Amino acid sequence: MRFDMSRSFPTIILVFDEGKDRKVICTAREAAQLLLKEWPTDDGEEFLTAVRTCLEVLTGDTDPEKLHEAIVRAAYEAGIAAITTDNSLGIFRIYPVSQVR
Repeated sequence: MRFDMSRSFPTIILVFDEGKDRKVICTAREAAQLLLKEWPTDDGEEFLTAVRTCLEVLTGDTDPEKLHEAIVRAAYEAGIAAITTDNSLGIFRIYPVSQVR
């Protein structure tokens, strides 16, 4: 099996720790590293979906845009602010930090 680590999607800026730490991701490789090594929690339905979708993108089984969506949903679930472009609207979107922690 050959992995394509360079598969890209619209840039996502994730804001951790009340703005003290930011991560910029736009490739499947960056997403995999962030999800597996730096994500603040390793549970949650959206987190697990993002990990699975990342693997599917790396193996060529799904489109990178699905990973983009999965990461934004996982960030919301984990209480991480996500700043990105909304492909359907063509504008920047800021997804708020969840009130549930």
